[in-house]
Amino acid sequence: MTQEFERLVSIVARLRAPGGCPWDREQTNKSILSCLLDEAYEFFEAVDENDPDKMREELGDLLLQVVLHAQIASESESGAFDIEGVAREIGDKLIRRHPHVFGDASASSSTEVIRNWERIKKSEYGEKRRKYMTDDIPEALPSLFRAEKMQRRVAQVGFDWSDMAPVLDKVEEEFKEFREALESGNADHAEEELGDILFALVNVGRHSKISAENALRLATKKFERRFRYVEDKFKEIGKDMKEATLEEMDVYWEESKERGL
Repeated sequence: MTQEFERLVSIVARLRAPGGCPWDREQTNKSILSCLLDEAYEFFEAVDENDPDKMREELGDLLLQVVLHAQIASESESGAFDIEGVAREIGDKLIRRHPHVFGDASASSSTEVIRNWERIKKSEYGEKRRKYMTDDIPEALPSLFRAEKMQRRVAQVGFDWSDMAPVLDKVEEEFKEFREALESGNADHAEEELGDILFALVNVGRHSKISAENALRLATKKFERRFRYVEDKFKEIGKDMKEATLEEMDVYWEESKERGL
């Protein structure tokens, strides 16, 4: 494993070196940020498909992004950091934050592990690093995922409902307010209330141990499969969908559901 990892690091260094790849040499940590996100979501898809070969490939693409970012940083005038420093720091962090494994502490549940993790994290960063509990939750995260992460964070100090009933009640309350905002014709207020509905639904998912981000992603993929089935059916009969009625399209939509798509 060490040999293969060192080989990857040397390949990336060669691509970035004089006489290497023009494209790779032009990149900066900022210019390839979107690549990191793309590869992460492609791994999500591989997991959804339960495809081990694709998972291995996509994890390799993710690892490439990590090595490339570290290589770019090591080439800066200050030599900010390198891949060895990255590996060392995460290794040290894992040992520090798992005292129940690598030390004398004990943790009998996942809840206790998370509580200890946050306590150790806070002692590492100090009050100056994180003034508020939610300071280090990146704004660039997908909105549903960020909402869930924020809810989990504040729940650690007890700002949470203890059972599902009020969580579901909150969804109904927000939906009622959204309808009222729509009827009033106030677009800004309606947007705010729609956001409140989504936030409340994320909370429902969290209490149900369901990721709202993943649930919506799967629902969107299901919609895509079914609509493609509808498109294929119209191609088969040689009719332009733009000339079809909603009722005609719905026949094939229901057929796609019956087929388990």
